[in-house]
Amino acid sequence: EAQLVESGGGLVQAGGSLRLSCATSGFTFDDYAIGWFRQAPGKEREGVSCISRSDDSTYTADSVKGRFTMSVDNAKNTVYLQMNSLKPEDTATYYCVADWDGSSCLSGSPAGMDYWGKGTLVTVLS
Repeated sequence: EAQLVESGGGLVQAGGSLRLSCATSGFTFDDYAIGWFRQAPGKEREGVSCISRSDDSTYTADSVKGRFTMSVDNAKNTVYLQMNSLKPEDTATYYCVADWDGSSCLSGSPAGMDYWGKGTLVTVLS
């Protein structure tokens, strides 16, 4: 059974930083595009960042470019999201995702994702 377990969320002041982690198991990590989505209260889920494992192509939402950086530890099957210069509008539940063909993840669309974590809440205080 595939599992994606996020951690690292919490409360932070605007301008601060957080690092999210996603530990994965139960599927072949190298075969999937891996990424992060988020959902703010009352809003739809949106793509944040994604990387293809086959050709290293990436997706990054315009709203987080220059502030968020995604990285992968292949030895640990773990994905990270370093979030700097956080803004109140970054407040959301952040989900780790795995997408076998990458088309959804790399387009920032939540439809068609194979696996989702349960999410970790990030609250940015103004």
